[in-house]
Amino acid sequence: MALAAIGAFLPVLPTTPFLLLAAACFAKSSVRCHQWLLSNKLFGPILTNWQSHRCIPANAKIMAIASIVLFGSFSVFAIHQNIYILIPTLALLLTGLFVVIRIPICR
Repeated sequence: MALAAIGAFLPVLPTTPFLLLAAACFAKSSVRCHQWLLSNKLFGPILTNWQSHRCIPANAKIMAIASIVLFGSFSVFAIHQNIYILIPTLALLLTGLFVVIRIPICR
């Protein structure tokens, strides 16, 4: 859950996969934490859609893709001179983008 929260502010870390992983772990380990996460105003509706339909809203997907591309571009531009940081950053950005693109949109 902490990685999902950090990922909401850092362009390199994707929020959605960490949030879905946290929900899955809470579902198996703590009913109270799982219910807290599902009743959260910000994350609850997205997680409920995911659990029942395996999809996310179109606006969430668009926002995720736009954030990855926009803020990821800033990160890549800022570190373009250091190849040892650039390659892992690009790998994380592309992985996050791939994961988000593959998630179906709720109809």
